[in-house]
Amino acid sequence: MGPGCDGRCAGVDEVGVGALAGPVIAAAVILAPGTIIKGLADSKLLTAKRRDALFAVIAECAVAIGVGRSEVEEVDRINVYWAAMEARRRAVEALQVTPGHVLVDGKRRIAGCRLSQTPVVSGDVLISSIAAASIVAKVTRDSLMGEYAQLHPGYGFERHKGYGTAGHIDALGRLGPLPLHRFSFAPVWIAGGAQQQLALWENQRQSESRVETSLPQASEDTVRGPVQPFVYVTFA
Repeated sequence: MGPGCDGRCAGVDEVGVGALAGPVIAAAVILAPGTIIKGLADSKLLTAKRRDALFAVIAECAVAIGVGRSEVEEVDRINVYWAAMEARRRAVEALQVTPGHVLVDGKRRIAGCRLSQTPVVSGDVLISSIAAASIVAKVTRDSLMGEYAQLHPGYGFERHKGYGTAGHIDALGRLGPLPLHRFSFAPVWIAGGAQQQLALWENQRQSESRVETSLPQASEDTVRGPVQPFVYVTFA
């Protein structure tokens, strides 16, 4: 895997786009020309142990590293595509050294980034600096999801990192979504809708019970009109 370009060039990649929970994390990494890091590869192809080891090497030898993130609220508000784009832009802006050129994983340039840039399909496999960025982003996000796992036991964030595994979907059905879940993603709003419907039914049942116990009892001489049935409306 070559260095990607001559001169001060930054590679950019992000992780967490397809997750049901947690932020999108992007990283930008500048490696000095000719830098060779043994075993460097796309983060998805590496074990967690190997990623952690490479993260330490990258942190030691990189010219500069920048990390950007887009929170769940932003993902739901502007959609995950633009949230990922913002995370990438923020990662480049976080670099303490301004790169002469930016290499971006994928087909799209970074919107809002005024530096010269080139999108590279499968860049995390072909370009060293992009592969390094993918590792930095992945290790950073996995660590964050581990912290969420301690704050919210039972969801399994330490295992699935917020992605839509069978275990995660099951936890959503049992425990309901958290504020760190993305309600713009179907499995989350379906689970959230089910929880809200159950709460609605329970509130309605309690309201009916209170009405029945509070209705006045008619006396013998009460003049009664035609009985009007109650109409209950539920929302799917």
